[in-house]
Amino acid sequence: MVVESDTAPTFTATLANGDVEAFDLADHLGDGPVVLAFFPGAFTPPCSNEMVALQEHLDEFEAAGATVFGISADSAFSLNAFREEHDLGFDLVSDMGREAIDAYGLEIDIEDLGLLGVANRAVYVVDGDGTVSYAWTTDDPTVEPDYEELLAAVEAAA
Repeated sequence: MVVESDTAPTFTATLANGDVEAFDLADHLGDGPVVLAFFPGAFTPPCSNEMVALQEHLDEFEAAGATVFGISADSAFSLNAFREEHDLGFDLVSDMGREAIDAYGLEIDIEDLGLLGVANRAVYVVDGDGTVSYAWTTDDPTVEPDYEELLAAVEAAA
């Protein structure tokens, strides 16, 4: 599992930004902090709550120069529908190949919901040098991060 002060693993995946495009994390490093918010599955209540909360703080993240990405194993098409339903102003990353999930050591099964090999809920802030300056994970994927703590970590990484 990735921890603070580690070099952030870079990865490629598919960007769901209203369209469907190639995504490479390396292309987004160096321009300010990057927030990587891993979540188990689109359209589940805790994940919807988390993405909406990130949206509610988006102006503050952007004021600190940060770029926010939500990441899950859902398809880009599902993520675009999820993004539209919740009017999210940040991009989502489809990691169906599990490259990012594996690189960050986050794969879990939530058997009650039939979600196998999905991302555990975790948030990382990667500074301009590509170093993880903040890492938060949970053993209970229904728990959300402390958004004020996350914002403070973004501001410190700016």
